[in-house]
Formats: sequence, structure tokens, C-alpha cells
Amino acid sequence: MPVPLYEAKAEFFRMLGHPVRIRVLELLQDGPKPVRELLAAIDVEPSNLSQQLAVLRRSGIVTATRTGSTVVYELAGGDVAELLAAARRILSVLLAGRQDLLAELRGTEPAL
Repeated sequence: MPVPLYEAKAEFFRMLGHPVRIRVLELLQDGPKPVRELLAAIDVEPSNLSQQLAVLRRSGIVTATRTGSTVVYELAGGDVAELLAAARRILSVLLAGRQDLLAELRGTEPAL
């Protein structure tokens, strides 16, 4: 029996549900990066980064190429950057709403 689309979507979002994975995807928006650059930009142990990169690779959202001892990762497609931009827009709206609520709780006008 095929997996319903909503379950596949839920699994996709679960795969994205780790801060290190999101940070890796953000960094790869600027283009391919070797593991050493990702490690320098993300404050995690090498083994943790390796685990998270493996999850992203298995999901097909990133690809890896090896040249000698250097492994370079890149986004598998441009849709990932669009998804991250959409998440940023959604969070901006949600956080702006919270600022309004916070201002109301404090009895002040919301900052715009």
C-alpha cells in the first residue's frame, strides 16, 4: 500500500527537524561547501555533523562529491532555498504577532 502524501510530507518535515540540519542547508544556499567549512561555521562535534549530513544525504536533499580526502556538499535542488525563505517569512509573521502580544501585555504600543 503506498504511503499517503500527508505522511510523506510529515516524514520530510521530521527529517528537517534538527537545528544542525537546518544550519547546514542555510550554509549550502550560498553554494557547495567542503565539510571543513561547514564544521568551522557550525559549533558541533565532527561526529554529530557527520551524522546530520548522512541524514540529509540519505533523504536526497543534499549531494556529496569526494575529491581526494575532501568531501563537498551541495543542495540537490533550488527548492530547498525557497523552502527556507518561506520558513523565514512565516517566522517573521509569527514573531511579529508575538511582539504585538508582548507590547499589549506590557501596556505599550507595538514596535513597528
